[in-house]
Amino acid sequence: MTVLVTGGAGYIGSHMVLNLTDAGEDVVVLDNLVTGFDWAIDGRARFVQGNAGDIDFVLKLIETHKITEIVHFAGSIVVPESVADPLKYYGNNTATSRNLIEAAVKGGVKHFIFSSTAAVYGMTGLAPVVETTPLNPMSPYGRSKLMTEWMLSDVAAAHPITYGVLRYFNVAGADPGKRSGQSTPLATHLIKVACQTALGQRAKMDIFGTDYETPDGTCVRDYIHVTDLIAAHALLLKHLRGSGDSTTLNCAYGQGYSVRQVVDTVKSVSGVDFLAEEGPRRAGDPASITATGEKVRSLLGWVPQHDDLNEIVQSAYDWERHLMVRNR
Repeated sequence: MTVLVTGGAGYIGSHMVLNLTDAGEDVVVLDNLVTGFDWAIDGRARFVQGNAGDIDFVLKLIETHKITEIVHFAGSIVVPESVADPLKYYGNNTATSRNLIEAAVKGGVKHFIFSSTAAVYGMTGLAPVVETTPLNPMSPYGRSKLMTEWMLSDVAAAHPITYGVLRYFNVAGADPGKRSGQSTPLATHLIKVACQTALGQRAKMDIFGTDYETPDGTCVRDYIHVTDLIAAHALLLKHLRGSGDSTTLNCAYGQGYSVRQVVDTVKSVSGVDFLAEEGPRRAGDPASITATGEKVRSLLGWVPQHDDLNEIVQSAYDWERHLMVRNR
């Protein structure tokens, strides 16, 4: 069995590659390196540079490397950018995924795992969401991901392929061995931005909106350590290989933290009282979104190992310090 990881040079994808190669899996990475880094790809995997939406190219890749499973991370992920440039998101996310799925079906791929997002839920109130919560994405980013979920469901009903969808909540942290982490300099992830500000790489950071209907007025999110998230992927792959049914799962801890709480935690971990400037709301951001994570625990036996905000922030902060040395 050979696993194709699209976007394997990116933040989350590179961690998946590490998990698979650590387990002795045969892995092929497909990445166009527009936002990824070739140095982030584990040397035990085979790397092919190219476009995941090129059907003929991917079909040849499937045939050459005898690909049996695809884990699809490639795509664009910035909510405000999707509002400003929706066609980019429907192209990079929806259209690319559609073509990749077609190549998978034509190439006889058995299993397909897709990285989706909590953004498919939209405005949910303060209650934790479950997989059956009504879907109402507020941004082109969320809609572009939901369309791919629908495509997978329809295709699996018509062809002999099973799939797993993992709806990510807010992913943060880095590989404990500092082999990979969030490396995009201008990434918009809150914890990364706060860590960069603490280390003097940014003069200040912004808090977008302080008038939400949350306990302290700032957005509340469910943060998940990237290592725990990838463990869920590995368990999902095992589930599908064991003739498990196609499924959609939330990946979250069930504990929400506000933007202010995250900023305070980064200040505590770093020992730096950096400037966090309050500003207006950002387009496409719901006030609060958390999830119970009960289904992923019960179905896959997923047991988080890093569900502590201080630990998540510490690993992210340590990774930023590592990057500063690496990029000198």
